[in-house]
Amino acid sequence: MQKKLKKIALDTNIFLKSFIKKQKKTSLISPMRYGLFPGGKKIRSKILIDIGSLFNINYKILIKIGAAIECIHAYSLIHDDLPCMDNDKFRRGKLSTHVKYNESTAVLAGNSLLTMAFEILSDKKLILTDNVKVNLIKQLSKCSGHRGIAGGQFLDLTFENKKISQKKIVDMAIKKTGKLFSFCCMVPAIIKNKDINNIIFFEKIGAEIGLLFQISDDLIDYKGKTKKAGKKTNKDNKQGKATLISLLGYRKTIIYGEKIKNNIINNLKKYGSKSKNINETLNYILKRKK
Repeated sequence: MQKKLKKIALDTNIFLKSFIKKQKKTSLISPMRYGLFPGGKKIRSKILIDIGSLFNINYKILIKIGAAIECIHAYSLIHDDLPCMDNDKFRRGKLSTHVKYNESTAVLAGNSLLTMAFEILSDKKLILTDNVKVNLIKQLSKCSGHRGIAGGQFLDLTFENKKISQKKIVDMAIKKTGKLFSFCCMVPAIIKNKDINNIIFFEKIGAEIGLLFQISDDLIDYKGKTKKAGKKTNKDNKQGKATLISLLGYRKTIIYGEKIKNNIINNLKKYGSKSKNINETLNYILKRKK
């Protein structure tokens, strides 16, 4: 699993560095690169490639789309760390972008990564039809804005120090984390021009994977070590975050996560041995330490 993640991370970063190098140099390139590289585990790109393997989609095409996804993810983390948001001073084992530079630079670097994602998807070197590209851009826009990441972050901040129902916590997690995973899972179905029922099926699979990932993140915050995690842990409780752990407790949250994972695996059984890679990734997500 680690070897697969490292290969995907390497290939994604090679593409991104090449893409950025071809752009006109500006003062924001440095903070953009800082927030983007070396990057995290590339779990989202791994999920994209795992689902893509169900449809036999070209690896290089998926790496380029994965690069766009990683730009969106990096933008969301840069903004998430800001003092007006979660106020995190460390990310991925180094100073957060706003600490390394300043707040306004971090905001603008994040914005620039967000827009660069759409440059990648619309680039003529991405060999897809215009209709597919437009659909991908539309779906990624929806997943990133008020119906997705931004909306989920708003709820995350709004729910602090309040008694929140399980349904609302799950909805928040799906928006904040799950929607980008939904996009990862929808991409192959969109590329293959599958019908709306197929696309909705993978959208739901992605939402559940995102919820599983958020649960894993919360478990790391609850019991993990700052040095291993690459960011400060035990923050959720101090900030009064609405998490499934705060509502259900640690052990029941683990059980809930296992149920979600098993449900995803069962829903993908119809793809037979082709689902082996995605199953491996799901097990990794729940057991990861960082």
